[in-house]
Amino acid sequence: MTTGSIQNKDRFLNQIAKNLGRNRKTTPVVRPNWKHQPQYEVFKGFSQEQLVDILKEQCTKIHTQVEEVTTEILPEALEKIVISLNAKSIVSWDDRRFVEYGVDSYFGRASSLGVDVHKWDPSIKDENVKIAEKADIGITFSDMTLAESGTVVLLSGKGKGRSVSLLPTNYIAIVPKSTIVPRMTQATNFIHQMQEEKGIVPSCINFISGPSNSADIEMNLVVGVHGPIKAYYLIVEDK
Repeated sequence: MTTGSIQNKDRFLNQIAKNLGRNRKTTPVVRPNWKHQPQYEVFKGFSQEQLVDILKEQCTKIHTQVEEVTTEILPEALEKIVISLNAKSIVSWDDRRFVEYGVDSYFGRASSLGVDVHKWDPSIKDENVKIAEKADIGITFSDMTLAESGTVVLLSGKGKGRSVSLLPTNYIAIVPKSTIVPRMTQATNFIHQMQEEKGIVPSCINFISGPSNSADIEMNLVVGVHGPIKAYYLIVEDK
């Protein structure tokens, strides 16, 4: 990954400080140590099974179908969804987990049956986006999953294009059970820790809570206006 450079940063910041009528602040901001932090108390001490139950309950409210599967039957569960949607094209991340969880073997079988399967290929650049917008199904793994809101967190990167979850007609998130955490609190902590340890974070982090939803001023809900019409979460027992 290449790191960009910032040009004329000091001059820009000095000009802002001057316009504000003060000297530029150069010392780091000290993070406050709050006496009360109720955000950490939500679902505190809950087992992984309890978090799964919360996630499944929330999915009923965000129009998302969810199923618990084992690694062994994950390919079969994917195949059932593909058949039910009469899907003819799939786009996925180039992610080692597709091999680790046996999904690549299903992709090979689907291709032999006439389903066009495309794995995100950085070498063809924007052509991936064109393929994604025409695909019937986009499939990714969830990097972190928030039980409280039914949200999958996707960390984009090389081979993991954000269009895979945003442009196809339908979306499937494969959710390793170990990725499920209580809520947004844990996700922001993880991203903050990533920045502290590695000095960088992914260029795009998507928080996806089910299919696309939009409502006008009269609160008439319309699904699929600016994203997938249907969303499926397959929770996989990975530990």
